[in-house]
Amino acid sequence: MISRMFLILPLFCLLAAPPAFGADVYTLEKAVTTALERNFSVKAAEESRKAAGAGTSASRSAFGPVLGSGYAYDRRQHNRESTGRGVDRELYTWRVYLNQNIFAGFSTLADYQKAALREESAKAGVDRARLELIRLVQVHFFTYLKAHEDVRSARDSLDRLRSQMESSRAFYDVGVSPRIDVLQAEVDVSTAESALLIAENATETQKARLHTLLLLPLDSPADYRGTLDYIPFSRSLEECLKLAYRKRPDLIIAEKAVQMAEKDIVKAQSGYYPQINAYGGWGSTGNSPDVSGSPNINNRFNEWTVGVNAELRLFEWGKTTFESRQARHESARVRAETENLKQEVGFQIKERILSMSEAAKRVKVAQGAVTQGREAYRMADARYRQQVGTMTEVLDSQARLSAAEASLAGARADYSIALSNLYSDMGEENPSLRGH
Repeated sequence: MISRMFLILPLFCLLAAPPAFGADVYTLEKAVTTALERNFSVKAAEESRKAAGAGTSASRSAFGPVLGSGYAYDRRQHNRESTGRGVDRELYTWRVYLNQNIFAGFSTLADYQKAALREESAKAGVDRARLELIRLVQVHFFTYLKAHEDVRSARDSLDRLRSQMESSRAFYDVGVSPRIDVLQAEVDVSTAESALLIAENATETQKARLHTLLLLPLDSPADYRGTLDYIPFSRSLEECLKLAYRKRPDLIIAEKAVQMAEKDIVKAQSGYYPQINAYGGWGSTGNSPDVSGSPNINNRFNEWTVGVNAELRLFEWGKTTFESRQARHESARVRAETENLKQEVGFQIKERILSMSEAAKRVKVAQGAVTQGREAYRMADARYRQQVGTMTEVLDSQARLSAAEASLAGARADYSIALSNLYSDMGEENPSLRGH
C-alpha cells in the first residue's frame, strides 16, 4: 500500500503544478479562434468555395462570343474534276471565325444561374464547416474541464479516505476500533486511487483531442484554462427557430439545392426552343503553305462570311419531354427533403433547449447535494473521531459526497455542451459562448 501511495504522489504533484515555462494558455475563445485559423476542414471548405466561384466565372463566359482560328491541309486523289476544270491537288486553308450564341432556349442562362447558386451553396458550406469546428472545440473543451474537475474531486476524495485510513489505524493500534475498519479504509483508498488514474487518463485524452483540433503537436505543453460556470441564455424557442431558419447553413444549402433543381427544369425544357447563333469569319486558301492563293480559285485566295443560323429539333422520340419530367420529379424530391430538414431543425432546437433546462436544474440540485454532503461528511468524521459513530457511516458519507461532486461537474459540463450545440444548431458563431 505504501509503495502504491508513492507511485501516485508524482501524479498529484504534476497535476497541481503550474503550466510549464513557455507553455501557451488557451481560453475557450482563443482555442476556437486558433482552430478556425489552422484547421484543415475549414481550409478545405474555403477551397471548395473558390472552386465554385471559378465555376461561376466559367459559366458567365458562355454569354460572350467565341473567337477562334484554324489551319487545315487537304490532299486530293486527282487534280482534275470530271468537268475538266483544273483543281489543286494540295490545298491549304487558314481561317479566323467569331461565333455568338444568341438564344439557346434559356439553357445558357440556367447554367449560369445554377453555377451562381452552387457558389452561394459553397459559401454556406464554409459557414457549416466553421460552425461544426467551433462546436467540436467547445464540446471537447468542456469535456476536458469536466475531466479536470473529476481529477480534483478524485484527489480530494483520496485525501479524505487516506485521512480516515490513518485515523482508523490509530484507533486500531490503541484497541479502540476493530481491524475491519482499517481493512475497509484501505480498500476504499485503493478504489479511489484507481478512480484518480482513470480521471487523469480521461483528462490527457481530451487534451490530446484539443491539440489535434488546434493542429498542435501532441506533446505540446499547451494548457487549457476555463471554468464550468453557468452561462445565462434568455432567448425563447420562437427566437431560436427564427434565427435557425434564417442562418443555419445546411438549410441555406438545401434551399439552394431546390433552386438549382428548378434551373435543371429550365435547362431540360430548352429542347422545345430553337437554337439561334450568329457567326462570321474570314479565311484564306492556297495551294502552298503560305495560303497565298491559286489560279484555280475564283476569288484567288480569301473571302469573308457572316450569317445567322437557327435550328429546331422537331422529334427525338420524346427525349426532351422525359428529361423535363425527370427534372420536375427531382425538384419535387429535393423540395420534400428540404421541408423534412426544416422539421428536424425545429426538433433539434427544442431538444437543445430542453437539455439546457434539464442541466440547469441538475446544477442547482447538485449544488445543494454537495453542500449537504460536505456537512454530512464533516459530522460523520467528527462522530467517528469521538468514537460515537462508525467507520461505515464515514465511508458512506464520503461516497455520497464524491458522487455529488461528480454529479455537479457533469451537470455543469452538460449545460455548457448543450448551449454550444444550441448555438451551432441556430447557425450562429459564438466562440466564447458569452454576450448573448
